[in-house]
Amino acid sequence: MRRRLRAAISAGWWEALARLGLSHERWTALPTTTRRAVKAVIWTGIGLLLVAFLGVWQWSALAIAAVVLVLVVPRYGGVTIRGRKVGPYIIPLAALAIAITYPLYAYNADGVSPGLPQLPIFGTFPLMSTMVNMGIFSMMALGLNFVVGYAGLLDLGYVAFFAIGSYMAGWLASSQFSQVNIRFGGVGVIQGLTGIHISVWLVLLAAGIVTALAGVIIGLPTLRLRGDYLAIVTLGFGEILPIVARNGDSLGGFNLTNGTGGITPIDPPGFGNWFHHHLGLPANYGALGTTFDRDYFWTVLVLVLLTIFCSARLRDSRLGRAWIAIREDEVAAAAMGIPLMRTKTWAYATGAFFGGVAGAYYASYNGSSNPDEFYFQISVFILVMVILGGMGNIWGVILGACFLTYLNSEGLNNIGAWLNGHFGPGGSDFQVWHTPLDVPLYNFGIYGVILVVVMLLRPEGLIPSRRRAAELHEGVHDQPLYDAAV
Repeated sequence: MRRRLRAAISAGWWEALARLGLSHERWTALPTTTRRAVKAVIWTGIGLLLVAFLGVWQWSALAIAAVVLVLVVPRYGGVTIRGRKVGPYIIPLAALAIAITYPLYAYNADGVSPGLPQLPIFGTFPLMSTMVNMGIFSMMALGLNFVVGYAGLLDLGYVAFFAIGSYMAGWLASSQFSQVNIRFGGVGVIQGLTGIHISVWLVLLAAGIVTALAGVIIGLPTLRLRGDYLAIVTLGFGEILPIVARNGDSLGGFNLTNGTGGITPIDPPGFGNWFHHHLGLPANYGALGTTFDRDYFWTVLVLVLLTIFCSARLRDSRLGRAWIAIREDEVAAAAMGIPLMRTKTWAYATGAFFGGVAGAYYASYNGSSNPDEFYFQISVFILVMVILGGMGNIWGVILGACFLTYLNSEGLNNIGAWLNGHFGPGGSDFQVWHTPLDVPLYNFGIYGVILVVVMLLRPEGLIPSRRRAAELHEGVHDQPLYDAAV
């Protein structure tokens, strides 16, 4: 099917050139710069037509700039600085600029009503709360990518590290342990309130370190296994910890997790009055009114950038190359002198670190840590993000995480509202069904269909790494003799 699709696109391309009076021979005879210019014009026209269809001419300057940057410059622009191409850096920088300024133009001055026009079917642009969740799940997906994408280890219990990080925030930034009174940089703490109240920034670091140690402890007996056995054991650990959290209100008479009630409230992030007065940083995120989610979003954006930096540096390091060697052929990697257990444990601990940081930040953002948030479907959800976006590719994983998080938070609700408004009871077009259709009710079925379609049409993911795509398309096994003869 993919070959047919490529053939159809190629046939359409040559048909368009023929209508312009350019045959295949005349096209290949043109200079390279001329061909690049023609392609740039055509792709720009396609992008502008897409922009017109989406109805965002209100932000035409931003839309045109995004189209030119995404479709034209990186692929056909040969701009170099000191002999080094800058094309590959343009899309990430453009996406970063749009993300940083999104809270400024996505909403009006009240910070609530949307400032951008609505999209067909999908409705409004993502709310700030959805954008914060997209950043948090991007961190978790990038953390799981260390284990699944780089080292090739199937982990079905990643939610355990998410839960540990969340409860670390509950233990170190709340009144859960009211029998003690420890304060160190906590903001928004009521005078006279007991408990442990440490600065959330230190809590994030502590959560990452503790979850990394938990990853080492879990990984040492687990990572000796392979394939399905490894998946089953990690699934077991992923189920054990949420059960402990749900029943941890009386462990030998000690209330560790407050059981099904969870730990609430958890202190919000903030930089305190000194940094607020001298550097202009927000003193307390919980007292910002309409800018509440904006600062949370900008903060999680910084955390995602740090995760991306660590992912890229570790991927290109000696350790990262060892992970990839284990993923491609574990026996050959061991024969070349790579210590399997130590290398796998590093992957597991690194992924756990970022999962713990994401869990702590998630708890601080919601103001609570509840065991009902850490169920098995979260592990599968994050794994699907990695597979859908492209295992081993940083940008693909982020795309998969943002897309599925948006669908889960808003997209399916907006799609359901549009379908019911056009084809449901009182539909504006024509009525097809007589009872409202609850689209979010079928969310996991929809995700399954998306995953099946992607696996059939593009098994390497939406934005795969070159090595992973080559493995799936060319294979890593020896070529049979009769194929070679043909």
